[in-house]
Amino acid sequence: MHLLPSVHPRDLPSETVALRERFLLPDLFAVEHLKLAYWEVDRTVVGAAVPGLASIELVAPDLLGAGDFCARREIGIINLGGPGRIEVDDRTHAMAPRDGLYVGRGTKRVVFHSDTPASPARYYLLSYPAHAAHPGRHVAHATVAAVQLGAPETCNRRTLYKYFAPGLVDTCQLTMGLTMLAPGSVWNTMPPHTHLRRSEVYCYCDLPSTDAVFHFMGEPASTRHLVMRNLEVVLSPSWSIHAGAGTTNYAFVWGMGGENQDFADMTPAPIATLY
Repeated sequence: MHLLPSVHPRDLPSETVALRERFLLPDLFAVEHLKLAYWEVDRTVVGAAVPGLASIELVAPDLLGAGDFCARREIGIINLGGPGRIEVDDRTHAMAPRDGLYVGRGTKRVVFHSDTPASPARYYLLSYPAHAAHPGRHVAHATVAAVQLGAPETCNRRTLYKYFAPGLVDTCQLTMGLTMLAPGSVWNTMPPHTHLRRSEVYCYCDLPSTDAVFHFMGEPASTRHLVMRNLEVVLSPSWSIHAGAGTTNYAFVWGMGGENQDFADMTPAPIATLY
């Protein structure tokens, strides 16, 4: 498990290499592997499991100090690959592309499978500490309400799908979903915002290999950017904006954890304040 320490805004690197080392996870999705990273901010665990011919079991790394991964944690999972299955204790959940699964505290066993190894499931994981146990829940993408946002005139027409959020699936900290940009739109949000009561993690997806997203972060008056490729993950501290513009339309999984699950709890950063 890779450890990523927290950082003060004044310590935000200006050099691209250092910025990537602290905030970018470029290679989580590897066939036949489970890869995890621990970010000190909100004690976040980010990871991916890509089973091929063999299944992959989610085990607790030593860094968690627990016998089971979910002994004190909850997990949100979204499948960004082909169809598969996830065993959760004594139940098996069929996972179509873009389906989600919430796994609650106290779960003993999680095992990932692909139905077709040549087109493997690609399970993206986001986990936070949990103070209570909530029931697991499978969320089929086809059943998630679509919320239309933005406009073609501002190049940010997009569809937001909330998978795990208050009023939909009971969780302790986790709020998670998927946003898909319409053809001709490139901004995932603009103007951007911060939210001091929680951090956020983006996983960019549905991005052709010939394209990229220019992801902007940092304090509004001192921004930086990272060039993001398909299935790369970026970490956003609570004091940082998080916005991106692609060379084509794309999608991204967003996830948040912290002391507040109110989706609208944010501080806008007007374009005039950005530098």
